[in-house]
Amino acid sequence: MFTPEGPTFRELAVQALSSVERGYDLLAPKFDHTPFRTPDVVLDSTTEILRQLGPFGSGLDLCCGTGAGLNVLGQVCRERVTGVDNSAGMLAVARAAAPQVDLVRADVRALPFRSAFDLVVSFGAFGHFLPYERPGLFAQVHAALKPGGRFAFPVAAPPRPGSPAYWVLLGFDTAMRVRNALWRPRFVMYYRQFGLADVRQELARAGFTVELYALPELGRRPDGSPRCRLVVATRG
Repeated sequence: MFTPEGPTFRELAVQALSSVERGYDLLAPKFDHTPFRTPDVVLDSTTEILRQLGPFGSGLDLCCGTGAGLNVLGQVCRERVTGVDNSAGMLAVARAAAPQVDLVRADVRALPFRSAFDLVVSFGAFGHFLPYERPGLFAQVHAALKPGGRFAFPVAAPPRPGSPAYWVLLGFDTAMRVRNALWRPRFVMYYRQFGLADVRQELARAGFTVELYALPELGRRPDGSPRCRLVVATRG
């Protein structure tokens, strides 16, 4: 599951018993050697679709972590590229890899930007937000975009009930809920509560129009539907 350069079981245990911010500070030096980093195939497929929709001016990577998504913005944006994250440790790794990028430490639920960007992307971060927090988060992104700006992020199809992936995700979410019931501070990371239908409605209520694009490199499910889609929400 992890490369030899990745975190040890003990390091993961310490991270899991920390807050989200502190946990990622601890994990940051080895984060890119874990399965939690967004796979290159997702980043590359997203880049190809955004190239067709762009080019864009300025871009923001929301919850940028160690900066995997910053390279996507660098390929489709002609102007400045910015990353925002609440973990100083993750930003330090991103800064070492991309010193030319603007990096901002901030809580993305209170973004310090207004009408500043033509494109906002995010990869793999939404499990850290409880469902009741998403409308406020989407409102923040809406305010950070220029009129006509776009908010893009991939969403994987849910695993088939009873499949190995289904039980892995269910077991992980259950373990996180037990951990958060017994231990403080909480570590919010729930992978099963980001449903596409609900997210589309929440984006519409925040003032976006929503389009979906299949990421063809990720393949299709047995019923022919895409395994992963790119949500592209446009600010009106």
